[in-house]
Amino acid sequence: MVNFAPTRLLHTMLRVKNLDKSIEFYTSILGMKVLRKHDYIEGRFTLAFLGYENEQTETVIELTHNWGEHEYELGSGFGHLAFAVNDLHTLCDQLLKKNIVFTKKPAPMRFDTSEMIAFIVDPDDYLIELIEKT
Repeated sequence: MVNFAPTRLLHTMLRVKNLDKSIEFYTSILGMKVLRKHDYIEGRFTLAFLGYENEQTETVIELTHNWGEHEYELGSGFGHLAFAVNDLHTLCDQLLKKNIVFTKKPAPMRFDTSEMIAFIVDPDDYLIELIEKT
């Protein structure tokens, strides 16, 4: 038996086609901050870590841009990233004005009518679930 247990989730990595466009989406649309960003010249890639709080205590998103790569297949295993929001309808009204693509407008969750959710799409077609938390 291995005597090891992770203490917390550090980050989720997403490969992105256009790093600047993705950073703009996550910062201006979802209110995250760029916590750190570094170019790896020899490896021909850039990593950007985004989050709401200190990376040492909170889970963040790692955006990976491989230079020269322009297309990725999302695969069938990945589902979505989920974000808690305070006022789903107001936020979604603002996102509609910014021409953000919705795959599901605000509505009760399919099998739990007490929880309101919506789904939007980021610049690389990753699904983002917005969950109203009151």
